[in-house]
Amino acid sequence: QVQLVESGGGLVQAGGSLGLSCLASGSITEINVMGWYRQAPGKQRELVAGISSGGGTNYVDSVKGRFTISRDNAKNTVYLQMNSLKPEDTAVYYCNIRLLVTKNNYWGQGTPVTVSS
Repeated sequence: QVQLVESGGGLVQAGGSLGLSCLASGSITEINVMGWYRQAPGKQRELVAGISSGGGTNYVDSVKGRFTISRDNAKNTVYLQMNSLKPEDTAVYYCNIRLLVTKNNYWGQGTPVTVSS
């Protein structure tokens, strides 16, 4: 089994910063893609940022220039640094990984981020 444990969510004022981290553990051979998704109340879950095993990144347009995704392969950990936060960034943030060999996807339990205006 694979477990993902997220940390770092919370309440912050608009313009502030938060950092999220997600540690993957269990039966992991090699992780291909790691990513962060979010789901706001009444909305569909959306991809916020992804990072490949080679370090290539992609971001949803609304967070470009404000959020940075990174990973530590030795620690099976992915990070999301969120700066210049806006109220519209308020959501539950979920970590996701896709394994290289099995191509299975795994999700974290979600961590809430609330940005007050």
